[in-house]
Amino acid sequence: MSKELGCIVRAWEITFRKSQTLVKKKTKSIFSTMSVAPTDDEPGPTAQTYHAEKILSNGDFYAGRWLKDLPNGHGKYLWTDGCMYVGEWSKGKPMGTGKFSWPSGATYEGDFKSGFMDGKGTFTGSSGDTYRGIWVMNLKHGQGIKSFANGDYYDGEWRRGLQNGHGRYQWRNGNHYIGKWRNGKINGNGTMIWSNGKRYDGYWEDGFPKGNGTFRWSDGSFYVGIWSKNPKEHSGTYYPSGSTDNNLDWDPQEVFDVDLNECMIYPCEKVSIYPSDKVVNQSGSEGECLQRDSIDSHSLESDVDGAKDGSVRNELEGSMDIQVQESDSKGNGQQQTRVQLKGQGVTISKGHKNYDLMLNLQLGVRHSVGRPAPASSFDLKASAFDPKEKIWTKFPPEGSKYTPPHQSCDFKWKDYCPVVFRTLRKLFNVDPADYMISICGNDALRELSSPGKSGSFFYLTHDDRYMIKTMRKAEVKVLIRMLPAYYKHVQGFKNTLVTKFYGLHCVKLTGTTQKKVRFVIMGNLFCSEHAIHKRFDLKGSSLGRTTDKPESEIDATTTLKDLDLNYIFRLQKIWFDEFCRQVDKDCDFLEQERIMDYSMLVGLHFRETSQRERGMPNGHHSGNCTPIGNGNHYGEPHSCLTRMDSSRWASTSLGINMEAKVEKTMRRSDWEGQLIGEPTGERYDVVLFFGIIDILQDYDISKKLEHAYKSMQYDPTSISAVDPKQYSKRFRDFVFKVFVEDT
Repeated sequence: MSKELGCIVRAWEITFRKSQTLVKKKTKSIFSTMSVAPTDDEPGPTAQTYHAEKILSNGDFYAGRWLKDLPNGHGKYLWTDGCMYVGEWSKGKPMGTGKFSWPSGATYEGDFKSGFMDGKGTFTGSSGDTYRGIWVMNLKHGQGIKSFANGDYYDGEWRRGLQNGHGRYQWRNGNHYIGKWRNGKINGNGTMIWSNGKRYDGYWEDGFPKGNGTFRWSDGSFYVGIWSKNPKEHSGTYYPSGSTDNNLDWDPQEVFDVDLNECMIYPCEKVSIYPSDKVVNQSGSEGECLQRDSIDSHSLESDVDGAKDGSVRNELEGSMDIQVQESDSKGNGQQQTRVQLKGQGVTISKGHKNYDLMLNLQLGVRHSVGRPAPASSFDLKASAFDPKEKIWTKFPPEGSKYTPPHQSCDFKWKDYCPVVFRTLRKLFNVDPADYMISICGNDALRELSSPGKSGSFFYLTHDDRYMIKTMRKAEVKVLIRMLPAYYKHVQGFKNTLVTKFYGLHCVKLTGTTQKKVRFVIMGNLFCSEHAIHKRFDLKGSSLGRTTDKPESEIDATTTLKDLDLNYIFRLQKIWFDEFCRQVDKDCDFLEQERIMDYSMLVGLHFRETSQRERGMPNGHHSGNCTPIGNGNHYGEPHSCLTRMDSSRWASTSLGINMEAKVEKTMRRSDWEGQLIGEPTGERYDVVLFFGIIDILQDYDISKKLEHAYKSMQYDPTSISAVDPKQYSKRFRDFVFKVFVEDT
């Protein structure tokens, strides 16, 4: 096969160079397909497959069975970036058995389903590491064996790409561990045996002994007690053996400082791009054609080989299920509640009223991000912020010199201040390729079920990383007006809590409608590996500040408001001090820009801390159990989909992934309009997410009239529409009562 493959590659290179020369001469047919005449079975009315060898319009090469405009059957596909797939296809997606290879030399050989590595397969990395085992949707998930490049070895269970469950890890120096794992770390009950005869049996947490455990020496002496990385929490008893060479002066901290230094877990090789991310160029259309069925058509219940594979698949699918479900398991007379959440919203598929708008948006963003631009520093010129700094681009369906052909309607695309937003993305450490894949990749956007109070619609990318909001013309003017100050503010304060803006655009439909849709692309605060169990939108005002849903319909996706708030948030001192400083800076900025009506969006993830969930022995658990009530279903973390590296979630910053505590509060029944209840002493461990949103409402004439009108009917301090200075003061006073230092 290697010889045949080499011939194919050389033929492709020669033909590709010829095709590039032809493309330069014939720009009008830049996206047409070059094809060798089929050898047999020409496609007729019955649309049968036939053998084809094609140089596609973007330079990709395919040889194999072909049906209509897509590979179907056995074939070989070579992308221009050097990736190659050889194996079975179904409707343009790898399906069945095959081999995918990367330019780095890495390979995967095994089962595929709808373009995903899914089933039994072997991945060999460019550095020589190897994984043989079960895959589900590109992730190691099930039983598998991993040989690391440094000589280490793991045989056991995997979940979402990380060691999780029971497994054995063998270090190249002879040390080995047998026991429980969680999220790639030793966690739970297990045994570590060193090559020099030392041994630890007991409980672990995040890779270190935690709780009850016994440490033994080869001479028979041992130490029994409570273990912790904090020396002050150590307590135990040393039992010497009968020999004279005893360890009477031994310190348990030596296990953490010395013995475990030899037992670091070797990281898995990062996959640069997954096979499911690669798009097949359809005949006669743009290379990055939009296909909408990559995940939707991926049947997670059919094509299951065996009951064990089915349970693994269902477990992973559960994290993508839009409905909250409960699965009960009995043990010790107790019941576990587990959540299975999917991203909110309705997928915009063909036939949706906004399908064409989504295609226009994705085509425009791809054009904007991919357009060549000179390297720019963070020190931007004043001209970059000029409101007249706009770029219009026409997108005719047949394509043009600068734009690809597409299946949507004729439209024009506008970029507002493109240099500024390109630099903002760089400032926020957004990788252009990842940004483009998130918004313009193979997957459709999701539309949230109802528009916001302002009438704006919200869309989420498939991986939850970005939110797209349609905007009124007045909001666009506000953002452009405040853009110089906004840029200076976010550049000066890396921990700012204000919304991160990544792009400002407009789609204008040509023809009789001349409809304009303006929208802004923002970061999604709740894109997290953790399920968000409660969410609050807080302004510090009381008029109309309660959810309009009946209590029976409130769930984890409901955004609650000020009068629904029944917690205060307790931050660690170092975070609380930074929080106070940053809220002051952000409110000063918004006040100076005459902005009001903003709010603090807060999301809570209640940690699983019951004894059964943590696997801790009786009497040893790290926190309180989570509260139970309407909409509070806790359990499995919600993972951002696709190829996001799980290690990125380990980082914590102000407002993102912060460990904290919340204390439940109770409002007095005789005090109507009380915003903050009395603390009850009932506390829970949480992961906290928060930020300041809706920062594009200035105090214009409409808000002044609203303030005057409502002030005649209600207490002026209770309404949202107030002068920016007064709004800022009220907002700070409220927030500093809700967020307090944990003592």
